[in-house]
Amino acid sequence: MNKKTLDLGCNDHPRNPYACPELYGVDLDVHDIQNVIYRQANLALEPIPFEDNYFDYVSAFDFIEHIPRILPKDNTTRLPFIELMDEIWRVLKPDGIFYAVTPAYPSAEAFQDPTHVNIITRKTHKYFCGDQAPGKMYGFKGQFEALRTEFVIPKNAFVAEQSTGQFLYNLKYRLINPRRFTHLLWELQAKK
Repeated sequence: MNKKTLDLGCNDHPRNPYACPELYGVDLDVHDIQNVIYRQANLALEPIPFEDNYFDYVSAFDFIEHIPRILPKDNTTRLPFIELMDEIWRVLKPDGIFYAVTPAYPSAEAFQDPTHVNIITRKTHKYFCGDQAPGKMYGFKGQFEALRTEFVIPKNAFVAEQSTGQFLYNLKYRLINPRRFTHLLWELQAKK
């Protein structure tokens, strides 16, 4: 069976960190790229336009920081980030993986882009992990298990599998210049 991956907010550069044979993308605009199936959606306002339990992997590179935490709706409030995490969980197969790379606090990259409306920290993922996930008090229905969360150099995180050489390179730079590690990597497994 072919493994399928979905890249969220991918523009015309969908990533495929697990090298799956079937690549899908969701963006505000539809792009015509050979061997990529695109769907159009505004993921801050709309569900992911795919059926339940469809993907082995979902990725998001420099994307989740653009999803608002809160939006007014009529006389109520919407929580788009919570809704997106629910949608990611919904479209993942049991034990599917969410792989996200995002600028994170305390790095300046988390704040410098004026379209970053959702600041992610080292502990944000915990709101979506475990059977007693704190996000449940805000309506989160899914459950993830954290396989890996760590600060990374973004260009070194395009591929999920890390070689020994890449591990040593990152270790060296963590000791020499920890400020280069501007992005947080989440590798979360959907528990169903």
